[in-house]
Order: sequence, then C-alpha cells, then structure tokens
Amino acid sequence: MVACYLATQRSRTEIELLNNLDEGKSNPDSLPDGLEALRRELGLSDVMRLIERTAQWVDPKTFEYLPVWYPEHARRGLFYKASWSEPQMNRNRQTGATIHKFEGNIHANKALTLALGLRAVERPNWSCCHIWGVDDAAYQISNAVVQDRRFFSCVANMVLLPTPLKAFTDVMPEVKMMLRVCALQLYGWSCDHDEVVEIATQVAEWSGWDAYPESWPKPDRSSTLRGMAKFSGRIKEAADRRKAAIRADLASAGPHYPREEVRKVLDYWKVSL
Repeated sequence: MVACYLATQRSRTEIELLNNLDEGKSNPDSLPDGLEALRRELGLSDVMRLIERTAQWVDPKTFEYLPVWYPEHARRGLFYKASWSEPQMNRNRQTGATIHKFEGNIHANKALTLALGLRAVERPNWSCCHIWGVDDAAYQISNAVVQDRRFFSCVANMVLLPTPLKAFTDVMPEVKMMLRVCALQLYGWSCDHDEVVEIATQVAEWSGWDAYPESWPKPDRSSTLRGMAKFSGRIKEAADRRKAAIRADLASAGPHYPREEVRKVLDYWKVSL
C-alpha cells in the first residue's frame, strides 16, 4: 500500500510538472520573438529605406584601385608587435592571465574608414558592416568568410551604417541579401567562398525587388548611390600608403608576418604593388 501510494504521488507530481511546463509555453506574460515584434511595427521596406538613406558606400573606382587593404589580417588572426617580431599580449586585470591578442574587427574598420576618405574621429556612431559572412544571428557558428584574408578587409564587402541600423543586418537575412545584391550590381563582385556558394547563387538569381531600394542599381539600371564616397586624392593617397606598407612588410617584416598568405591574397585580387 505504501509503495502504491508513493507511486501515485510521484505520478501526480510528474503530471503537475508537465502541466506547469505547458502553462509556461503559453504564458500570456512571456514576450514574442523580438524580431517578429519589430516586423509587425516596421516593414522590410521601411528598414531598407532607412539603410538606403544613410548607408555610406565605397566608390567602385576605389575598389578597383585597391580591393583589399589589409591582406595580412583576418578575423581572429593573432597580433604581433615590433614589426611582426613579438606576440602582442593582453593581460586580464582581474585574473592576471595573459592571452595572445587577436583580431576582432579593427583592420576591417580601418580599411573601410580609409576607403571612404575618412579618419576614425570623423565617423562617430557609425559601424562597419560586413556584407558577406556566415549568417548566424546567434553568433554560434565560426565565421569562415571574414576569417579569410581575401574578404576581411575587402572594401566591396563592407558598408558603413549608423550603429543602430547594424542590428538589422545582423539578424534579418533578407536585409543582408539585398546588401549583397547591391554589392553585386555596384562592384560586379560576389563572394566565392565555399561556405556561401548556395547564397551566392541566390544573389545572382535574385528577383525579390519589391523592398529593394529604388535608388540602388539593378541589372537593367545603373545608379550612383546616395552616400557614395567618390574616389578622391585623399583616398588614393591612403591606398598608396597601404600599398607601400604591404611592399615594405613583404620585404622586411619580422618572422610572424604571413608572407605566403599575403601573396595569395594579392594574387587572388590581382593587386599590383
């Protein structure tokens, strides 16, 4: 009888637990997915209109002159000092542990800033947005595209957006797709990394023009984008300085400089120094 009573009580407890879980799923106090909530208030065309009116683009002539500005760097690449001779370390002030400092988005930001003819102080509250990468709003997947030196500091693979708008490109794949379509039409370039072959095919076959901004180029329509930084003497000088720095590093940088990888990147883009 005792065993039967305990079994009955256990069954009742399990049922109550399951009921509580079911109630949690339909809890009227829980919030809907934030992205869906935003979509109900702000349509895709509205989002694209904001991006259309504020995005800052690199001139195709700048891209032709120097497609990739820091071929020695890529996301999560290790940093070195003393002309690539010594590891650059970071020390945690709380634990005292030291780790080798690695690349986040520093040199992509530098490349885009220079290719737009700007200095860092001249772009407050603007963010560098990579157009091509491995799409993962949860940031759980390794981003092989921007870990590739060919694409990390490629100026056709970036657009400068007001910082709040960058969130749209991080979590809304349809926004990212239209940026990729625009980059294809503007620069004649689409990323050919193995990780994005299927997406590149979708971009090439794109037909969803309803929310695509009217002022952006299409296969049957060329366009000068609002916010495009025209290739200028200032931009050319910055590009020439980068070319000279790459030449010098290939010749005399320290033992950690990735010479072979840099040469492969330059060959891929057909860059002449």
